[in-house]
Amino acid sequence: MEKVAIVVFADTESHGDLGRLVNALEAVKEFKEAGDDVQLIFDGAGTKWIGELAKPDHKVKGLFDAVKDRATGACRFCAGAFGATESVTSGGVPLMGEYDGHPSFKKLVSQGYHVITF
Repeated sequence: MEKVAIVVFADTESHGDLGRLVNALEAVKEFKEAGDDVQLIFDGAGTKWIGELAKPDHKVKGLFDAVKDRATGACRFCAGAFGATESVTSGGVPLMGEYDGHPSFKKLVSQGYHVITF
């Protein structure tokens, strides 16, 4: 069994950003379907995606819903910096802030996770 943390840094601004999000969600889905230990983390501008994906008509909402149970958190500091704290919490994704208000990637690596960023 693999241990993987998929981190979304992509902003919500462009078609390319949407592509990076979709690739991240597809990767989470693939690991999930294989029975692997996979975490989905939103960081940086990527914290804004949670509010976007809560919209019922968003084109990738179904894909997000399929992997939302693997969304282990969003960066507390970055959610605040990008004005996304409310949408993150109302979207049911916990805020993470183990290291200076940010997720601890050292902790993930120490626990044997491969970290993949989009």
